[in-house]
Amino acid sequence: MKKKKQGKPGKKRSAPELSFRGKLEVSRSGMGFVIVDGLERDIMIRPSDMLTALHGDTVKVDVTKDNPVSGRMQGVITEVISRKQTDFTGTIQVSRNFAFFTADNDKPMPDIYIPLTELNGAENGQRVVARITRWEKNKKPEGVVVSLLSSEDANDAAMKEILLENGFPLDFPDEVMEEAARLPDVISKAEIKKRKDFRKILTFTIDPVDAKDFDDAISYRKTKSGYEIGVHIADVSHYVEPGTELDKEAYKRATSVYLPDRVNPMLPEQISNVLCSLRPKEEKLAFSAVFEMDKKGTVKKYWIGRTVIYSDHRFTYEEVQEIIEKREGLYAEEILHLNQLAQQFRKERFDKGAINFSSTEVRFKLDEKGKPVGIVVKESKESHQLIEEFMLLANRTVATHVSEIKYKDKEVPFPYRVHDQPDEEKLKPFVEFALKYGHRFDLTSPEKIAASFNGMLAAVHGKPEQHVLEQLGIRTMAKAIYTTGNIGHYGLGFSHYAHFTSPIRRYPDVMVHRIVQECLDNNIHPDKRLEEKCKHSSERERAAMDSERASNKYKQVEYMHNYLGDEFEGVISGVSSFGFWVETVEHKCEGLVSIASLSDYDEFRHVESDYALVGRRSGRKFRMGDKVTIKVVAANLTKRQLDYEWVIASAIKEEHEEQRPPRKKDQQKKGGSGQKQKPGKKKSAKKQ
Repeated sequence: MKKKKQGKPGKKRSAPELSFRGKLEVSRSGMGFVIVDGLERDIMIRPSDMLTALHGDTVKVDVTKDNPVSGRMQGVITEVISRKQTDFTGTIQVSRNFAFFTADNDKPMPDIYIPLTELNGAENGQRVVARITRWEKNKKPEGVVVSLLSSEDANDAAMKEILLENGFPLDFPDEVMEEAARLPDVISKAEIKKRKDFRKILTFTIDPVDAKDFDDAISYRKTKSGYEIGVHIADVSHYVEPGTELDKEAYKRATSVYLPDRVNPMLPEQISNVLCSLRPKEEKLAFSAVFEMDKKGTVKKYWIGRTVIYSDHRFTYEEVQEIIEKREGLYAEEILHLNQLAQQFRKERFDKGAINFSSTEVRFKLDEKGKPVGIVVKESKESHQLIEEFMLLANRTVATHVSEIKYKDKEVPFPYRVHDQPDEEKLKPFVEFALKYGHRFDLTSPEKIAASFNGMLAAVHGKPEQHVLEQLGIRTMAKAIYTTGNIGHYGLGFSHYAHFTSPIRRYPDVMVHRIVQECLDNNIHPDKRLEEKCKHSSERERAAMDSERASNKYKQVEYMHNYLGDEFEGVISGVSSFGFWVETVEHKCEGLVSIASLSDYDEFRHVESDYALVGRRSGRKFRMGDKVTIKVVAANLTKRQLDYEWVIASAIKEEHEEQRPPRKKDQQKKGGSGQKQKPGKKKSAKKQ
């Protein structure tokens, strides 16, 4: 970073020495901190120096003070580069001449001035979604009401609030919708001539039962020497061209967000569910990776390019699973062979060092108003693995193909999907914990670590400690990100990997398609902003995951509200200095047992290395993976928080209440003159 003239030490500098770009975080007190990549400490911003920036905005900050003792700089925000959020949920206050909107926000922000002409039918005291349209320095922000929130539909308001607070718009701008509407819905003969024609080859999709955006399809045909299997991906980049309003909006969102009762899409429905969705009995444009295999399933040759396809059938995962299990049904021969190949690829991956973490997903059964009436735990079955393995094959092949192409004697800049090796310091506490269950880790190399993980995961399968060891193991791992600097994907065991197979719902896949086509055309134009776009995509992916977690938590709280006072078996899923979290076995709903609720039983201390709370007097341990019985005592939808009590502690608390001498005012209420009441009968503590 270029430095300007230095001021005299100890005096206030009239001109800033340094300018940085970073993300603003605002505390509840109103103090701001700009986080800058590469700086060890953030830059402190006083509330009066924030310009018009809000929590989460990307800003330019000029440093005004630099304290060499504390190492912390202080600055002023000189520009809001981009806003995390422009739409907010909150309450409108309408007077005779104007209206003000107050956001539901735990971070300080000013009220938004709403002209009476921009109320969109909102009435005084109503909850609405408002958008900031203008904000000049030293003035209040101005805005418009974009939608009304029904007081009868708290769920809808909560889901919208979750999306907005994570920076995802609820609707598409008019110019984006107009561009989408203008796209042709008929494929021209000229376009078909440019592509490889797969319309007469057996092709089908396999997706969740409620899916509408079908990103991928598989084609299958026998050849003289073996088989040809095609992985066909929706050709979004044909419709969404660089620099268009559609492209700008897709990049801004970077991902679709999947909540329990809705999808917030990256692209308008006309593209995601109609033009690009590989629907059955329709001709569609695709970008494909086609593999020629011998009869042993070894890939002998591959081809990558643009195609036109025709999907013969749309399968659900459940339908394919039934065919696999019963070994009969529509296209059973082809599906059974594809499954055999997928299981073969899967075994080869794990043999070569991929880590076999299993995953369970919770899905809510919802009524017509979106309220949860049941919970289903979904497991990864062979039908899911079939699709997964062929998508992994396509993603790896495309990344490897591009990595071998040179542009000006260098590798082509490309958005790889990478996953770093485990950090040894983070791994050590987990290794010590796993040893208590009899699992030894070899830390001499990344390959040995992966082998140790797989050995442990195989050994604990079906045992009570499986869930806790899997969850803790995943937490020790680095997070996968998008970047132009390829370091391989440790978890998958691939040296080259990228996302190619879901361009309807992920922007990095769109970038991959464009670069692959440039490589095929031998007309490469490196994007100077590619690394910046990778960082943005990684950040938006994390925001989508935060949204999905928050919405699932809301549904858990909403569901468990029906069971206040009830007791359930659970497993301790996390431990901290202020309590431990328990996930119910029946519902997979997580709540906190606070350390305060245990105070009548014992005084507990947090032993971090053991992932446990330990009683000072009793020696009682609450350790991750332990089974406990809990009572549901509170379900706070606003905070999306469940509070549980340990059943024995709850019983002891009741017992103490029974034995406690009555207070003087309680005696007076009963008309007594201060004489002692007979103690109630002692209750025995409930057994765990």
